Amino acid sequence: MQLTSYLSFDGNCADAFAFYHACLGGELEAMPYAGSPMADEMPAVMQDRIMHVSLSNGEFFLMGCDVPPSVYQAPQGMQVALQCDDLEEAQRRFDSLSADGQISMPLQATFWSTGFAMFTDRFGIQWMINCTCALDTQA
Repeated sequence: MQLTSYLSFDGNCADAFAFYHACLGGELEAMPYAGSPMADEMPAVMQDRIMHVSLSNGEFFLMGCDVPPSVYQAPQGMQVALQCDDLEEAQRRFDSLSADGQISMPLQATFWSTGFAMFTDRFGIQWMINCTCALDTQA
């Protein structure tokens, strides 16, 4: 079984996933509404928007789409959680993903981690980054 985050966007899914691809790497696959079996059911404004996108590298799998403006709701009550193996990786991921976003907690040590951060990225998606290395193993 695999549990995956599926993010909804209001017309900027392609830009968001290009940004996530630049920050995280992996394989990016996207399908616009135009040319899909759903194309005739969607208004003209949706044709160049993303019907489905995935970004994966074997360690993570993130998916998303653009939804019609009448259906879109800004994300609330959830975060995408990124677990990093070491503090340097956590810092790199934090620096890249939080660029031009709103930082609610900069990367810092907590009682459970050598590095934990929370922020909302430039596309309105809330993230948590956690360094999974134990506190007593970092010198």
